[in-house]
Amino acid sequence: MTAATASAAPARATRLQNLKQDWLGNIRADILAGIVVSLALIPEAIGFSLIAGVDPSVGLYASVAIAMVIALVGGRPGMISAATAAVAVVVIPLVRDYGVDYLFAATILMGIIQGIAAILRLDLLMQFVSRSVITGFVNALAILIFMAQIPQLTGVGWETYAMVAAGLAIIYGFPRITKAVPSPLVAIVLLTAAVVFWNIPVNNVAGEGKLPDGLPVFAIPNVPFTWETFMIILPFSLTMAAVGLLESLLTAQIVDDMTHSDSDKQRESGGQGIANIVAAFFGGMGGCAMIGQSVINVASGGRGRLSTFTAGAFLLFLLTVLGPYVGSVPMPALVAVMIMVSIGTFSWNSIANLRRHPPTSSVVMVATVIVVVWTHDLALGVLVGVLLSGIFFAGKVRTMFNIDRIRREHSAVYKVTGQIFFASVDRLLREIGPESEYADAAHHVVIDVSGAHFWDISAIEALDKVVDRMRRNGRHTRIVGLNKASADLFDRFALEDRTGLETGLAPH
Repeated sequence: MTAATASAAPARATRLQNLKQDWLGNIRADILAGIVVSLALIPEAIGFSLIAGVDPSVGLYASVAIAMVIALVGGRPGMISAATAAVAVVVIPLVRDYGVDYLFAATILMGIIQGIAAILRLDLLMQFVSRSVITGFVNALAILIFMAQIPQLTGVGWETYAMVAAGLAIIYGFPRITKAVPSPLVAIVLLTAAVVFWNIPVNNVAGEGKLPDGLPVFAIPNVPFTWETFMIILPFSLTMAAVGLLESLLTAQIVDDMTHSDSDKQRESGGQGIANIVAAFFGGMGGCAMIGQSVINVASGGRGRLSTFTAGAFLLFLLTVLGPYVGSVPMPALVAVMIMVSIGTFSWNSIANLRRHPPTSSVVMVATVIVVVWTHDLALGVLVGVLLSGIFFAGKVRTMFNIDRIRREHSAVYKVTGQIFFASVDRLLREIGPESEYADAAHHVVIDVSGAHFWDISAIEALDKVVDRMRRNGRHTRIVGLNKASADLFDRFALEDRTGLETGLAPH
């Protein structure tokens, strides 16, 4: 056995162990959790289809395909992906102007773009999303999930409110008796039986839209394969891919926190692309991870890939075999489940932390919530949060440098320590140069930057400008102590021939 073979054996054993754990480590709980999720997917998939302007089967088939495929190729076990509103709202103009086949073509291109994003490791950009932004994202989604239930609670009879209350009582009370069966599943089954037995007048799933009665069929989108078609679908595909990856990676991080485990974000990005491509070839729209259904899955005990696969497979079984029975499921039961999700998703600690955390962190969190809830655009809310985080961070770091002035008989030493970049150059220019308090006293000036780091061109140009001003005031100026990285920038971008400055080692 070679050394390479010997080293590969433990890696294969680890992969095999992880595979068994993902699929067989939690069989009963995963299957039951997947069944609960499949029931919760139906009204949402129908609603998202109506938003996009397509037949309900498009959203339902997408949810089936995406859930089953992502279970195989995704990077976050236990996370649920399906048709989503975030993607549905993007494609409204495309479906309206060009038809559903262009939607399928755009979804295929969406998947390809997501695959390229995985290869380019764009998932690493999530490192720049602060915890405040993630908390704001979670809270905003919790609010949106609750707001989405309001139409089911307006203009209805007292029976609906009674059933929602009964559903919540079962969901929160049944675990006190036993946790062997997920309480949301118990609530759905009991309330459905009550509606059928007593013929209670409440809305049901069948009233949300027509359920498909057959299996999805493989088909290539009926669009002309031309450059013009490509240019029509490209803007939509780019937006769908970006929104889908953003929501999926954020949801993956949230599920990581809930399950106290890590996930492969690069694999998840590529898996989302593969799942969307498969969904499009089987008559489905694009989708991504769903935080609401993922929370239902985790809260119901789902942890492995089996739970996600069961959600898609059981949804297909419900649509093709149990369609008439599924149509009898009362909407108040599903509303109760989604209210439970919104309550469980919201970070209640964040309210108390508004006073305990730094004001800038609280502003970022609240701004993210407001933008997402106001616009219903998750990507825009996260973008605003990231921009604010960057601005506040830059404002904080710009103060992380100091300038000490040391007077001598015919000279002055400016000792600069800390981080110098575009946001701190204004202060550098104010405190060193003709405007400083020692400007008219010293004929020889040493700028000691041995304790400083210059990060960008703006910082180098500022230092250049300081020396130029001093030279124009008749002072001989030297810069000493540049570290290697700063010196490299200085050599490339400083205008030494214009300023006549000298560089050297820091004086001892």
